[in-house]
Amino acid sequence: MAEEYDLVVLGGGTGGYVAAIRASKLGLKVAIVEKREMGGTCLHRGCIPSKALLRSAEVFRQTKEAGQFGISTSEPVLDFAKVQERKQSIVNTLHKGVQGLMKKGKIDVFEGFGRILGPSIFSPTAGTISVEMNNGEENEMIVPKNVLIATGSSPKSLPGLEVDGELVMTSDEALHMEELPESIIIIGGGVIGIEWASMLADFGVKVTVLEYLPHILPTEDHEISKEMLKQLKNKGIEIVTNAKVMTDSLQKETHVSIQADVGGETVTYEADRMLVSVGRSANIDNIGLENTDIEVEKGVIKTNKYYQTKETHIYAIGDVIGGMQLAHVASHEGMTAVEHMADKLPHIMNYDQVPTCIYSSPEVASVGLTEQQAEEKGYEVKVGKFPFKAIGKALVFGETEGFVKIIADQKNDDLLGVHMIGPHVTDMISEAGLAKVLDATPWEIAETIHPHPTLSEAIGEAAMAVDGNQIHG
Repeated sequence: MAEEYDLVVLGGGTGGYVAAIRASKLGLKVAIVEKREMGGTCLHRGCIPSKALLRSAEVFRQTKEAGQFGISTSEPVLDFAKVQERKQSIVNTLHKGVQGLMKKGKIDVFEGFGRILGPSIFSPTAGTISVEMNNGEENEMIVPKNVLIATGSSPKSLPGLEVDGELVMTSDEALHMEELPESIIIIGGGVIGIEWASMLADFGVKVTVLEYLPHILPTEDHEISKEMLKQLKNKGIEIVTNAKVMTDSLQKETHVSIQADVGGETVTYEADRMLVSVGRSANIDNIGLENTDIEVEKGVIKTNKYYQTKETHIYAIGDVIGGMQLAHVASHEGMTAVEHMADKLPHIMNYDQVPTCIYSSPEVASVGLTEQQAEEKGYEVKVGKFPFKAIGKALVFGETEGFVKIIADQKNDDLLGVHMIGPHVTDMISEAGLAKVLDATPWEIAETIHPHPTLSEAIGEAAMAVDGNQIHG
């Protein structure tokens, strides 16, 4: 007899398990189907392990720089095996926490690969889930009233740059390196590529970044991208923009060699390893979409504002629907979807209010429109910018590079965007996110009393600078 549920979630990543917990709290009977580990990409192959490695790289760099704080140390020695052990310990702790949340919420977890079936003896509509169990036992059949597709995404590769896990890697394989290479070529200067470039450079690896577009971090405000370029070059990272990689030129034996067209000139680059970081693809293959009326466009599932597909009892969230491929976005999309299927009145996501973070050194954080986007939308903008070098706490920290930039509408003073690059800005961006949600103006941000000495004073000063009223600059 097939088990019946109010909701079956395909995928136990951040979006999936958060949605399941919310559904459970709303009184729904819930199951999750997950082929690998609960927590998904973010916990096991993305957000958490990469940030653990970034933190170790930061501590290693800061230890080498301890002399500027009046602390004399011998030359620090990196034990990368212990770095990896620490990373895995953090992942394991959080994994146990997620498993505990499933038990607390009385959410059934099916360990296997789930496929959506069409109308059958189990249900007159598409949506029954057949689970190919990991333990080799007979397939389980689950009959849900609603389905939530939260299967996430996987790293893209490029034809000719096939991943072998040793010389040519994606971030998935790089997270499990047993030892660091002396040099690496990173294909792609987006968020993941820049985080890895920063981390590996801080670990002492010689890094070359090849970016096809004219700017690294092409989705960020141009001033942020320019500042990041400057600071990464100061780390000794070689960054090549407008680099058209010739994928058929890849040579690999004991190291890798590849050519790129840079300004009409063919340049050869060599390194011990290569990291391919050119985006991610939605995991929608072989999950049974062909058995439904669900529409797929440009490789992602089409949904409405409540994340319903064309099959109104089947919803989809996170990376499989494209858009902002961020764990916190998937979580909120999941809660909206679940509240809708439970006949609540969910808050519709406003993606202009979603903060984004880059955990490199320096950090980057932003919310809302870039200056370029605002101008393209026809806004007359006014901009306030304030440097960290004028902030006492930044001097105390020994990290004075970077700035906070606030963009507002010249006509009505509406806050359009906030962009930061510098120390701990990923922890500071929530103030700007709250300001966006509350529809605050720069004047209201400036009127907020920012304690002294703190890095957050840069936000208050940037807000005052919108109208030329900054105090310390």
